[in-house]
Amino acid sequence: MEATSHTCLKLEIPDATDPIFVKGTWFQTHFDLSITDGLNAWLCNASEEQVKDRAALWDQPVTEYVKLAERYLGFQQPGSVYGFTDAADGCKRLSWTFEKEGTKLEWRWKCGSAPNSKKVTAGILDFLMDANIRLSDEVVTKTQSFERLKVEAEKCLAQSERFKNEKLEFESAIYAKFLGVLNSKKSKLRELRDKLSKQAVMGDLQQEEQSTDKTESFDEGSDDDKSEEEPAKDITSTSKGVPASRARGRKRISRK
Repeated sequence: MEATSHTCLKLEIPDATDPIFVKGTWFQTHFDLSITDGLNAWLCNASEEQVKDRAALWDQPVTEYVKLAERYLGFQQPGSVYGFTDAADGCKRLSWTFEKEGTKLEWRWKCGSAPNSKKVTAGILDFLMDANIRLSDEVVTKTQSFERLKVEAEKCLAQSERFKNEKLEFESAIYAKFLGVLNSKKSKLRELRDKLSKQAVMGDLQQEEQSTDKTESFDEGSDDDKSEEEPAKDITSTSKGVPASRARGRKRISRK
């Protein structure tokens, strides 16, 4: 089965009081157009032969020609000049411009008056109503999906906030414990430092006491030697004085 697509364009025509609606049915090698202004309707059935001839005239593949026509008649392209002018026998000529390789080109297709304008207009309105219903359903579905996503996002935000608070509490608790351990270690280090300082002071005092004891013992030994020498000197002097007294005594005796 050949793939088809449908479009409906509300086309604003320059210098026209009211817009027209262009409904397109697009096949791979041909297309059909239904046009209405709300009162009258026109049809354009571009056969495969006609599309092939036009594509060859513009040096384009048939499928590329159809896709380009769908692009300009499916959505009103900015920069393109659209026209819907009168032709012979109540027909209309639909035209639009586009640029290719820096050259501005124009395509035209002749549209004949519809034998039953009301039926064509009703068909376009039905298509628009169906498309509106589909779009409304799609909007509702997407809105519901958005609401679900919004609820999930709020849950994620709440969970993220809870995780953040728990993280802060955990970090505060860990910091407090670490601070306690650090202060305890500092206190122990101060105690050890004080002990080491006291031990160093005690060691210095002991060394000073030992050096003082040695000095005192040396001084006492020197005094003893001196005291022993001094009596010896006295004895010597005394012994020397004895003969002198005897000599004096003798002299005195001889005088008698």
